[in-house]
Amino acid sequence: MLLTERNRLSTSINSEELMETVLDSEGIKKLLPHRYPFLLVDRIIELTPLQRIVGIKQVSINESFFQGHFPGAPVMPGVLVIEALAQCGAILALREIADRDQKLVFFTGIREARFRRPVTPGDTLVLEVTALRFGPRIQRMRGEAKVNGQLCADAELMSVIADRPAS
Repeated sequence: MLLTERNRLSTSINSEELMETVLDSEGIKKLLPHRYPFLLVDRIIELTPLQRIVGIKQVSINESFFQGHFPGAPVMPGVLVIEALAQCGAILALREIADRDQKLVFFTGIREARFRRPVTPGDTLVLEVTALRFGPRIQRMRGEAKVNGQLCADAELMSVIADRPAS
């Protein structure tokens, strides 16, 4: 391959795709109770414990919500973009808990949510969550969802860590 061809190809790849995977889908499933079709984080590419996490969601036309939202003009529901941010925040929180197998992170609030551009099939959704308050039970985080560096949605998220119900 010519050097110029290789340079053209490397610049056409999103920087997210070049980043190393810190936690893959199997690792995510060990932390979160979510499963298909509600697991909305495919991999984690950055993680600074107790501070920041960056996750990736590859948005596919095969997502079940596109069947009805909207036929002929598919758009990922904004509430699911926020849920994907909340799942990244839950991963950040659960990684630091020794008895995480007995805990659940419950999403308890949203502040100042803004939806700035639609997320459509084929998009690589980059989910960045930064801890604002990180307590043993209550967390407050700031999340931003981007596609190609453009902000799609942002919000402040609150959650609480609780015991799992006995099976």
